[in-house]
Amino acid sequence: MLGLKLATDPLWVNIAEKTIDEILIDHAFCEQKAASTCISLIVKYPHKTELVEEITPIVAEEWGHFRRVLKELKSRGYTFGENRSDNYVTELLKFQRKGGNEQDRLTDKLLISAMIEARSCERFRLLSLHISDEKLKSFYHEFMVSEAGHYRTFIDLAKLYAPEDQVKKRWQEMVDFEAEIMKNRALRGDRMH
Repeated sequence: MLGLKLATDPLWVNIAEKTIDEILIDHAFCEQKAASTCISLIVKYPHKTELVEEITPIVAEEWGHFRRVLKELKSRGYTFGENRSDNYVTELLKFQRKGGNEQDRLTDKLLISAMIEARSCERFRLLSLHISDEKLKSFYHEFMVSEAGHYRTFIDLAKLYAPEDQVKKRWQEMVDFEAEIMKNRALRGDRMH
């Protein structure tokens, strides 16, 4: 469904489970950054009516997710902590075209957002299936469903603002690029991506 070329090794769940505090902290930052990214898209493209209409509810949802993860952290006696860089996203951003026209830049921004949502969805699915904590299984199942919807929205918006064949070609290039990123990343129990 998500079109990812390289699946996460299910062993990641075992590693993540041992440092669930770090996973929850990183998850909170991911939700915060997702809301911020959506706001940035709205600020940069206020003239794109469909984009504003489709992404505005995602801002609210991502911020609600951030609040839910903070609540889960607190209930477990963990604190939010210092901001941390997301090397996965930093690597993905290298794919983004810097020059060219507005349509190309917007396509890349939307597809990068779709890719982040797709990888998050895939990781949430693994957690929802394999983590031993029953409460977190349900917690992450809900996030998985939501991220799948966001992924679809970003793909659909890209196809709205650019020819579908160009979007499909660029998406395939991104899937290949992301697979190389994932192939070269160690499994970490302190990061969602």
